Amino acid sequence: MGTSRRLTIARIIALILVIAISVFVFTIREQAEKYAVYGYPGILIISFLAYATVLLPAPGIAIIFTMGAVFHPIGVALAAGVGATIGEFTGYLVGFSGQAVIERIDIFEKLSEWMQKNGSFTILVLSAIPNPFFDLAGVTAGVLKMPVHIFLFWCWIGETIKMLIFSYLGDSLIYLLS
Repeated sequence: MGTSRRLTIARIIALILVIAISVFVFTIREQAEKYAVYGYPGILIISFLAYATVLLPAPGIAIIFTMGAVFHPIGVALAAGVGATIGEFTGYLVGFSGQAVIERIDIFEKLSEWMQKNGSFTILVLSAIPNPFFDLAGVTAGVLKMPVHIFLFWCWIGETIKMLIFSYLGDSLIYLLS
């Protein structure tokens, strides 16, 4: 089997996996909050489920905000950062598998330029701020074949920063209300 054929099969499997995960998460999104009773591992699972969908909304930030008021904010941020990073890997897989689809979207051109100039920094900044473009940034990283370990590392740093901010905001709100 040639390298091209193996790459095509890997891309098809990655795309099927992403679709299956997205459909699964979208169907159970309302039950995801039940995992919070499992503490930090539950937060990791919730965060993974919220971020594993590609371009479908999930209530991840609201849950992290709430968990910051219940658990230690740093622990929440670390667990949620890991879960979100693993979840965001689905966007990378979409890019790896569906290059032709994303290349037809106008913002891909801009993201592609940013990634080629400042790949790691782009991933860090876009994952650290709540925005609807990070899924596309993950897809773009996959299309551009950014090394997986670099994507995951900078995504984890950015996601953890974002989760730390929201978990501390949740923690602070409890003090303001009491």
